[in-house]
Amino acid sequence: MTANALTTLVHALVADPRLVDDVVASARAQSPEAARLPPAESRRHVAALITAGCTAFLRAGEPDDEDFADAVRFGAEGAALGVPVGALLSGVHGGRSRILEIAIARGRAAGLPDHVLLQGLLRLDRYGNALERHVLDGYRTAQRQLDTDRRAARMRVLRHLLLGPDRADGTDPGGDLGRFGLTVEGRYHCVVSDATDPARVRELEQAFARCGGVLAPVGGRLSGLTPRLPGCAGGTPPALVVSTPPVPLTGAAAAHRLALAALHAARVRGMTGPHGVTGLAGETALAGQPMLAGFLRDELLGALDPADDFHRDLAGTALAYLDRGQRLDLTAGSLHLHPNTVRYRLRRLHELTGFGAAGEQLTVLETVRWWWALWAWSQAAFAE
Repeated sequence: MTANALTTLVHALVADPRLVDDVVASARAQSPEAARLPPAESRRHVAALITAGCTAFLRAGEPDDEDFADAVRFGAEGAALGVPVGALLSGVHGGRSRILEIAIARGRAAGLPDHVLLQGLLRLDRYGNALERHVLDGYRTAQRQLDTDRRAARMRVLRHLLLGPDRADGTDPGGDLGRFGLTVEGRYHCVVSDATDPARVRELEQAFARCGGVLAPVGGRLSGLTPRLPGCAGGTPPALVVSTPPVPLTGAAAAHRLALAALHAARVRGMTGPHGVTGLAGETALAGQPMLAGFLRDELLGALDPADDFHRDLAGTALAYLDRGQRLDLTAGSLHLHPNTVRYRLRRLHELTGFGAAGEQLTVLETVRWWWALWAWSQAAFAE
């Protein structure tokens, strides 16, 4: 009975999405350096580690190396993104302690006897020790693959230039500019990427170095400056790489902030490969106003039910219609539908929301309003 109750408790931990957010918050609070990593990346890692740990816990016998593949990957990506090993392990300790606290509280609330709870916690603690060892192994293996000494100097220079003196480590890298081919008079593309795999990171760093560029982790993202862009970089499938037009070093910090915003917008849309910020102008501008997107969604599309498959079809058809210049024939072809089906769906959407009926061309600003509302509604609907 108690074994079944313990199994039920572990299953409940795996299924609780709030657990991941709680552990992420504890880990980031414990380690300010690790907190520089993008929150979405941290959440992805924590969710994978919790799932793997609970799966190993529920299986008979001791965990093996395969159970720690996510831990090794976590350590390797931490090294690739320039997080100090002490900060990475500090975050792991914080998350591990929080899981133990939650497990104890929930076990007692479930009425588990102390001896059963203690046995479960001892197994969890042994797993935690093994997890830390594998995180460290992954970190050290990735470090050996990277040119860490020269890389540390690149990170120092780029943090000063891209984050600004107030957010850098306080050292003046002026003497190192020439070492990496940077000059005060030069103009450089600011580049950011979502690459985290050590091999992919190394590939990008080398590709940009051949163009005279400097790439290194800055604030949890691979970032850099380069006088010219490589023809092709990022492997297969290609990593997402976003670049700005050339700017002087005095404008590098502002360009970096813009490139990060564009990177986020492109990631949300599942883009890969190289993109310029000018090509992502619309996506970046819209992504910068999430509250306004919510207002538009609720005001224009409040009559649609996210749980209704037909309403989802209506929204998807309208998005495709706007994306194809409000052309019925192109929309029907892209969705593999008869034009009359597209016409019917647009009419039904018009009846429900007031969306422009087929044949009535929306103005540019009206198109933006409706497209933005439809896209925000679709994102929320399919996230449920």
